[in-house]
Amino acid sequence: MNASDARRDLYALVKRAEDDGVTTLIHKREDRALLAPLDRFPAARKADAFPSWVLSAAQKEFGDLISRAAQGQPQVLRRNTTPVAVLLPVDTHASALSPDPAAPSGAAPAGGAVNSQGQQDRESAPRRLATLGDAIGSVLTAGPADVPTFGLPRLDTATGGLQPGRLTLVAAAPNVGGSLLGLAAARTTALVDHRTVLYAASGPNQADIMRRIISAETGGDYPRLKQGRLTPQEQQVAQQLVHAPLMIDDGSDLTADAIAETAPYVPDLALVVVDRLQAARNARLPLSGDRLPDASQVLASLARTLHVPVLAVVDSDDPTLLSLLDADVLLTLTATTDPGRVQVTVAERDFGVIGSAYLRPDLLHARFGDAEAVPVAGTGSEDWRLHTTPEERELADAALPYTSGAQQGLPSALTHLLAALRTALADGDQEAIDELAASLAQAAAAPPQMPDTAEGRRLAAALHTYNAPAPAGATAQPSAPDSARPAAASGAVSEADDEDVARDDDDGLVPGDEEDEPQGAIFPALRILKDSVTRSKMHPVPVIRLEDREDGPWPLISEDMDGEPRWVHPDVTSTRVAHTRDNGKRVRRDQLDMPASFGDGVLCLIDRNGSFPSACSAVPLAPNKLLHTGPLDAFDKTKAGIYQIDIPEWDYPGMPHPLGRLVDRPDDQGRVWVTTPHIKQLERLHRDGHLTTSVTIHDSWTGKANESLFKPFYTAAREARTQLIQAGGEPYKNYKTRLSIALRLLWPKRPSQRSPFWRPDWRMSMVAEASVRHWTVAFKAVQEGHTLIALRNVDAAIFWTPPGTPPATYRIGTGFGEVKAKFIPRGEFIPEGDD
Repeated sequence: MNASDARRDLYALVKRAEDDGVTTLIHKREDRALLAPLDRFPAARKADAFPSWVLSAAQKEFGDLISRAAQGQPQVLRRNTTPVAVLLPVDTHASALSPDPAAPSGAAPAGGAVNSQGQQDRESAPRRLATLGDAIGSVLTAGPADVPTFGLPRLDTATGGLQPGRLTLVAAAPNVGGSLLGLAAARTTALVDHRTVLYAASGPNQADIMRRIISAETGGDYPRLKQGRLTPQEQQVAQQLVHAPLMIDDGSDLTADAIAETAPYVPDLALVVVDRLQAARNARLPLSGDRLPDASQVLASLARTLHVPVLAVVDSDDPTLLSLLDADVLLTLTATTDPGRVQVTVAERDFGVIGSAYLRPDLLHARFGDAEAVPVAGTGSEDWRLHTTPEERELADAALPYTSGAQQGLPSALTHLLAALRTALADGDQEAIDELAASLAQAAAAPPQMPDTAEGRRLAAALHTYNAPAPAGATAQPSAPDSARPAAASGAVSEADDEDVARDDDDGLVPGDEEDEPQGAIFPALRILKDSVTRSKMHPVPVIRLEDREDGPWPLISEDMDGEPRWVHPDVTSTRVAHTRDNGKRVRRDQLDMPASFGDGVLCLIDRNGSFPSACSAVPLAPNKLLHTGPLDAFDKTKAGIYQIDIPEWDYPGMPHPLGRLVDRPDDQGRVWVTTPHIKQLERLHRDGHLTTSVTIHDSWTGKANESLFKPFYTAAREARTQLIQAGGEPYKNYKTRLSIALRLLWPKRPSQRSPFWRPDWRMSMVAEASVRHWTVAFKAVQEGHTLIALRNVDAAIFWTPPGTPPATYRIGTGFGEVKAKFIPRGEFIPEGDD
């Protein structure tokens, strides 16, 4: 190897010499030298016996060191103060250079190296071998493993702690809390065990990390700490942390190589945490995109070289990406149907899944706690098994190798679906199992090509069995008691029937939905929507290319951005009641108990008509591609897109947060991504004095704004509704179905589902606009003195009012944006509700 290549690969060559006893021949013009393990030249271990260099300095002076070694002057290479390798002349035996008596030629050096030729080859050194007795002795004499842990007993039991020399990868989708596991390990190691941690922060900065630590240690609200408002206790804790052995590297251009170069200089290093590897490529973040596999190899090499555990967090649970990263240990965090629990699956490269644990997320305080892996309240283990089938359980068992990440080869959508089934079965969540049934049936009816392995064949067979029709006479699953069923309403269009079809009548998109309706169709919704987009003079881009969907803004968009409220007044008791519809579908309904302090009154149920198509009248969105516009000093009304913001504080009595369920899903920095409708809403609330601070935009992807892209579609849908609602029956149901399908085709979820659109930002902007309008009208009613009991989805509100008097802020009628009002006496069963 020439000196230039050796200089570049010096750290790797030293590692090979140190770990494997490999000697490398290096030449520089006429000079030749050997980079050799210390076993070849024991005298190099003596302090000050020969010139010595730390690796970084040796790399700079490497050419000169080769010349000196070739002339008979050994050069010792050090990591900090510890010798790790030596440069020797080629033609002189180590014994001739050592001041100590050297082992005779051909003798096995310390460590058990074997040389069959009686001397070491100039190109490579013999491997060091250990006898089985040596290995057994080391195991028997070793005490309990003193390794870093997470400080979470159930997870530490499942993982056995963080083992030295191994790369552990924490994989979690955004908003699940993957970074908090890295922080937990760092906190426990540095603050409890008082051992040194190197925290390499690619994304969060040192201020973010310290706020999270203070929040986790004191229980202070992280969003408040981000505003710099610390209580005296929190200030005291911050002072106590000054001398904690936690070293943070949040410098620019943080690469895996930079981490590997820094780590050897950290004295008594016990743990390296890398927070985080970003799946989406970002030109400003070296630890992102297609550079992650190489970075993972460097981090794995660092763990083995320094014999310390390296814990890296990646913001994705995509099995394809995780297989490329090839970590020694993989911890996959999966959200469950219970927002109070997250499942962590532990897998090793050689053994697959070895355990799991449940954690309790406390994102407000930047930490996790242990959680029991028990069925949901009120559902005993035997009770829920009565409601599941052997086909469901076999499908879940067959899916385990793929949902854990131990095996790859399934589409990500199917992997997530099967993971949701496993979680629902483990939780005993019958409601979630029922909700998954339709999607599982679709997947089983048209399964993808399975890997030709034992695991793949078992899963294919399980899907086939799941899709098989039930035999005649099969026992039906138990249903809710008849007393829990409300009487069926009559009439052409009943109030119960007029719920949004996405909730009541649709089971999701199916193949063929993407095709235009036939000529003469009652309401050709898809053709109208396509024509509405095509007519725009802004030349919209209705489909983002497949190869671009894993990069840029698209992985940042999620269903949570709808901002739908799921709120019940804190003084009201809400009980979920099992209910089976006439069509056999099992759902849950609400029963709300009012405190006596509310006085006399009834529940006024408000149901908004056509919330989604009504929102299409003016949706602020970007018809063209979104460009990365980064942090913004202020919201630009001429732009639209997605924005990363802090969650504003909201304390208006009797009214939910304007961001709805988004406030329960912040990222590790306490921030959320929102669409333009919510940005405009927050700006209005600040302008009107309801928010104390203006919106801070930390990042953004935007394009030129337009609010009329869907306006022709809205106009046609409104006119058709006016005509068809009078007729009722099948024509009106068909109208609702086609309307819902067209809008959901803006962002089809299954990769196999064809569509003339693929714009997640359009879909979520439309849903967010509906949510904002729903919240705004309810807020006006509360401002006028009405008592809001519950606010849900984009169309349901419940007020406590005198009989027959709905809030005047709502318009009663059958048109878009108008509402139906129903009055329910105190304590009665509420027939409507989200499913």
